[in-house]
Amino acid sequence: MRRRPLLVLGALGLVAAGLVLRFATRSDLWFDEALSVNIAKLPLGDIVDQLRHDGHPPLYYFLLHFWIEAFGDGDVAVRALSGVLSVATLPLVWFAGRRIAGRAGAWSALLIVGLSPYAFRYATEARMYALVMLFVAAGYLALRNALETPTFGWLAFVAGITAGLVLTQYWDLYLVAIVGAGLLYRACRAPEASDRQAARRVFAAVAIGALAFAAWLPVFLDQIGSTGTPWGDPQFPWVVVPRALIAFAGSEYDGEAYMLAFLLLLLPLLALFGRAIDRRRIELDLRTRPAVRWEAATAFGVLVVGAAISYVTDTTFAPRYAATIFPVVALVVALGIMVFSDLRLRTAVLALIALLGLAGGARNVTYERTQAGRAAEVIAEESAPGDVVAYCSDQLGPDVSRLIRDVEGLEQITFPDAARPDFVNWSEYLERARAADPAAFAQDAITRAGDHTVWFVWSPGLNHLEVPCAKIGETLDAARSTEIRVFPDADVLEVRALTEYRAE
Repeated sequence: MRRRPLLVLGALGLVAAGLVLRFATRSDLWFDEALSVNIAKLPLGDIVDQLRHDGHPPLYYFLLHFWIEAFGDGDVAVRALSGVLSVATLPLVWFAGRRIAGRAGAWSALLIVGLSPYAFRYATEARMYALVMLFVAAGYLALRNALETPTFGWLAFVAGITAGLVLTQYWDLYLVAIVGAGLLYRACRAPEASDRQAARRVFAAVAIGALAFAAWLPVFLDQIGSTGTPWGDPQFPWVVVPRALIAFAGSEYDGEAYMLAFLLLLLPLLALFGRAIDRRRIELDLRTRPAVRWEAATAFGVLVVGAAISYVTDTTFAPRYAATIFPVVALVVALGIMVFSDLRLRTAVLALIALLGLAGGARNVTYERTQAGRAAEVIAEESAPGDVVAYCSDQLGPDVSRLIRDVEGLEQITFPDAARPDFVNWSEYLERARAADPAAFAQDAITRAGDHTVWFVWSPGLNHLEVPCAKIGETLDAARSTEIRVFPDADVLEVRALTEYRAE
């Protein structure tokens, strides 16, 4: 019995470390973050107009708008919103874990999420994914309580969480659809009349909450007609599941992530099919265990349905979209740990997950997400008023321009539209890029610069833009003396190379 207080103290120490890691990263804001901040800084009405050309729902941007008004737009400040949201998710995960597996399940779920490399990443990123995870954890609790006690309060909570989800990230629509389908099944097939009635009430609450999307529907229709994901290619649905699994464990480039991914695959299978016979033996039941059947089906269903729709609609998948199911997956993993009846083995498995997660969290602190800082440092130190900064493409603009916004006298233009670098217009993006003349863009930069320097920010391998960006470089090479000041670094998430073109 003396071991239990020590285990609790150890768990609390690990959770404390996880809290710190939710606010710790050295990297500059990368493209997605910088663009999100630029959008959020606009007046509220202008945010909606800008999102027509961006491809996201508005709720996170509205929250970030008010957060910036209160705390400023520095890197630490804008990321802190996600950190706070991630911390707020932890007690919800604890209560969710307690619902499915008692106090032991609560601590397991808390440590899995509290020390998750995936949670660390999006707690330190000025994007909407920490908010998504908060809503999903809260929604799980609300849904379970409403099914047991369908009072007005719990039903209103379900409706509110649903509204928040559909206005935060579009993959949440798949989650709402899958949950709705499950509720309809329960409303028709549950053995008890009271369970069928509760399911009907909860389904009505989900439907009412989803109606909040109607206010956003005109913008959404504009987006799906013109934006998409031109920065990435469609992926086969069977690729999506392993990509999500690796992302939950960290990065595909880190060895410990594969060890953690193995556990994140094995433990849900044990949760779904396994039952302990004694301390050394586990029996497999192919009919699956009811305690986690719906959670596992929901998580897998969201990934498969979302991946299939993305493939059919010629859009891509990014592992961050799986934030929609991560809290549910964590609960299934926690129940998988509970399959081990030996406390020592259970503790050892949980400790291994925690240590591997901490390793991923430490990497997140030092991982450089963008070379924007390297390029911006050279421009800030060596540029002169009248110099031109040209970007190919405009996807490179927000994070670099953010770091040189106090440098006076620079003119900044982006390919393909020669627009300012603060925003990216994703509407008909590839069509506009293909119609633009890269040689004319390069000549325009030379004309604007006159006797001054052209600083060319570029990146190899930009999706569908390799040829025009190379053509811009060739045109500048032919007209001016050349020196590469920042070379591409393949170890960085977002490459930002910099070439200096001086007038001869």
